[in-house]
Amino acid sequence: MNQDAAPSIPDPPSADAVRAAAAALAPMRWWTSPRFSGLEHVPRSGRVLLVGNHTVFGLVDVPLMVLGIHEATGRWARGLGDHAHFRIPGWRDLLQTFGTVPGTRAHCAALMAADQPVLVFPGGGREVMKRKDEAYRLLWKERVGFARLAIEHRCPVVPFAAVGAEEAYDILVDGDHPLRAVGRALARRVDGRGDMVFPIARGLGPTPVPKPERFYFAFGPPIATTGLARRKDRQAAAGHLRDEVRGEVERLIAQQRAVQAADPGRRLSGRILGRG
Repeated sequence: MNQDAAPSIPDPPSADAVRAAAAALAPMRWWTSPRFSGLEHVPRSGRVLLVGNHTVFGLVDVPLMVLGIHEATGRWARGLGDHAHFRIPGWRDLLQTFGTVPGTRAHCAALMAADQPVLVFPGGGREVMKRKDEAYRLLWKERVGFARLAIEHRCPVVPFAAVGAEEAYDILVDGDHPLRAVGRALARRVDGRGDMVFPIARGLGPTPVPKPERFYFAFGPPIATTGLARRKDRQAAAGHLRDEVRGEVERLIAQQRAVQAADPGRRLSGRILGRG
């Protein structure tokens, strides 16, 4: 997250926009039949950071999760978007309509100061650009930005896991493949990073339509930060919080993958036959 002097924070989406989103997402909800657990851990008021894992392509399951949170709590999780999103006319406007802000320290701090629920993916864009062996791996490196802000603002952190989207696609060619050399060169020219290259993948058959795998979203108990705010070594406190959150996200992922493996309604065929 980069510093930003005077962030502009859009309002959460209007009731009309939420209804439009629900209507637009209805086919995808039927296709993936998402299941939620632990939504009682998401506070109904006050600031909170929702911190978890990105799945391949990033946008396949996140809208369904945000809508599910809203329906259960009445709150709209405010996303922190990569700066590249805000360079695209039209797309930028759509993101802002649904309350997404640039992923800077200043924007995140402003949302917390306004007691908003903030959605954070510490793996960022790189966690979206999956390689073949990276399903459900957290690519957080040693980032502590979200942890520092949570401690500074005494903001609780709710860890979450998203499972299912990784199985909805088969990665054919990832960003490390020699065939993606041109993509890596373009990525370096755009933002100086050669690893930000989308994989080439297929979903249902040879199409880009995701396979009708069920999506699973799980939320863990809030992790308090008030005690960490009293520690003198802020870097160590942030590292401790990051590691605690990462461990909880990994635990939730493993838990939901076990649920997925035992679910007779995981696939559309099972759901049509009334198995789950």
